[in-house]
Formats: sequence, C-alpha cells, structure tokens
Amino acid sequence: MSIIDKFRLDNQVAVITGAGKGIGAAIARAFAEAGADVVLAARTETDLRRVAADITALGRRALVVPTDVLDFAQLQGLADATMEHFGRIDILVNNAGGFPPKPVAHTTAREFEGAFRFNVSTAFELSRICAPLMVDGPGGGTMLNISSIAGHKPTPCFAAYGTAKGALSLLTQELAQEFAPKIRVNAIAVGSTRTDALNTVLTPEIEQTMVELTPMARLGEVEDIAMGALYLCSDAASYVTGEILGVNGGMERLNMQMPRAWGGMG
Repeated sequence: MSIIDKFRLDNQVAVITGAGKGIGAAIARAFAEAGADVVLAARTETDLRRVAADITALGRRALVVPTDVLDFAQLQGLADATMEHFGRIDILVNNAGGFPPKPVAHTTAREFEGAFRFNVSTAFELSRICAPLMVDGPGGGTMLNISSIAGHKPTPCFAAYGTAKGALSLLTQELAQEFAPKIRVNAIAVGSTRTDALNTVLTPEIEQTMVELTPMARLGEVEDIAMGALYLCSDAASYVTGEILGVNGGMERLNMQMPRAWGGMG
C-alpha cells in the first residue's frame, strides 16, 4: 500500500453528528471523497439532504438520520439505523456542540450544565453506544471528537464553552486508554473557523482583529478541519490515539477579544 493509499477510507461507514453544515458537512464530503459511506445526523433534515446529495455525487452512499443529540434515545436510534442500513460502523465523529461566549455573571448554572451536556455528555453517550458495534465489526474503529483551542487556552467569557471542550479533550484521552487497541480515539482542537455560527458575530472589524491575532494571518476554513479529520480517521494515523490535534493557525490564545468582568480586555 502506498503512502497516499493510507489516507483512503474505502468502503468504511462513518457516522457524523452535526453534519448538516459547517465542519460536520465538510468532514462528510471529505470522507466520501476518500471512499467512505456516510451517515449524516443533525436536527434539520433539509440541511442533511443537501449534504447527502453531495455525497452521492461523489459516488458514495449517504444515510440521512435526523437526530437531536440531546435526546439520548435518538442517539441509540442513530446507531440502530446505521447498523440496519449498513451493518457496520467504522468511524464516529462527535462534531455536534457549541455554546456562545458569555460572561460568567450572565451564565446560569443550568446553562453551564447545558453546555457540558451538549459538548461532552452527548459524545460520551454516542461513543459508549458505538464502541461495542465497532469492536464486533470487521476492523475495529476510530472515533474523533471536535474540541476547541478554548478547551486549553482560557480567556474571559468562555467559562462554559471552554470548560466543556476541556472536558471533551480529556474524555478523548480517557476513551483512548480504555478502548485501545481495538478503537483509536482522537480529537481536533479547532481555532476560529469560518462557519455560519461564527459569521453571526463577524464584522469586518472583528475579523480583522482575529486575523491579526492568528499567526497564520487568516481564519480557518472548514476544509482545514476536514483534512485533519481525514488524517486522524484513516490508516495514516494508525499509531495515533489519545491525541488532541491543533488545527488553529498557530494560536497561543483565543483571538476573540472579550472583556474581563471588572475592567480591561481579555
């Protein structure tokens, strides 16, 4: 097998949450281009159908499973639908998650716990469900969690999101130890990436500041994350597990400047 062939995912089945747009959709397209069939999960079916059309145009099969990851019964249903349709799960990408920057004083305990559930508990539950299905399958499996630089670079107004992503990164390392050698588990610590969610807060001034604070002098594109995902989920990374790969333009701190609680800027 050539080096480039190790990046192929031929005939593997990948389950991706948050696959209707942004990073999840880009990962789905990249995996299909590399030869995988893809199970697309998100809440909005119309978004999933658009991505599914791209997958089939690349010559691969797509299964659309509308899913609210916060409903754990639906996570079980996602795994069941995948097994019924494809008979196997080779790759799981826990991409769904998020929480907006918000001062601690304006963040309730319920919101804090909600951020943790959305970013961490959902990934834990789906990983727990899929792991035995991967082990019983033909070739083990790989799991990928989409974390964030905010999980290890603290900054004002990111207490809920950053804590949740920090926990997700540690969960990645814990699962890697427990599931080895049958299942590899890694994460990507993404930086500021141009998605619909980021675009809701971007102004020309904010973007200019973010670019100036990024060593690579640009925002990330969803394809940047997708290429990292392809590496980690392919045989090219067969000796890599428990790692948090930074795909963030070299940032050593968050490039979104937020005020401290009592004066000054972050």
